Amino acid sequence: MKNIPIINVGNVLEMKKPHPCGSKLFKVTRVGSDLKIMCLGCNRTMTLERVKVEKMIKNIMPGENDE
Repeated sequence: MKNIPIINVGNVLEMKKPHPCGSKLFKVTRVGSDLKIMCLGCNRTMTLERVKVEKMIKNIMPGENDE
């Protein structure tokens, strides 16, 4: 059975490969079948399919609202 990561708004995702600006950290701003994430290096936002993002994640760090 596949382990599905739990992703919430405010979480910081560390990706396996860096964004073109060089940062590997992205903040989740919206969740659903698509995820809206914001690069913490250049503040660019993008909307990607949840399945694609789950494959790109290396680590999930709790946001400021999570414990």
